[in-house]
Amino acid sequence: MTVSQVIDIGREAMWIIMIVSGPLLLVSLAVGLVIGVFQAVTQIHEMTLTFVPKIIAIFGLLIYMLPWMVTKLIDYTVRLFTILPDILR
Repeated sequence: MTVSQVIDIGREAMWIIMIVSGPLLLVSLAVGLVIGVFQAVTQIHEMTLTFVPKIIAIFGLLIYMLPWMVTKLIDYTVRLFTILPDILR
């Protein structure tokens, strides 16, 4: 196994992590911004007001996107196991 192979595998793993977690993080950011603006306008500063909508939004998106996310992770794992014999030589 060469250094370039390790770097390529690590780079692809990081890319998959960003692709899979990106939509969840973006939805969390968007909901947080909307709730933050709402709190600033209404002067309501309740902790559960930010926490509960984020959890609901992330959970809903996770249910919607889970098949796609699992497919991406399975494809990466299959590619990794496919090149494993070549790497170990």
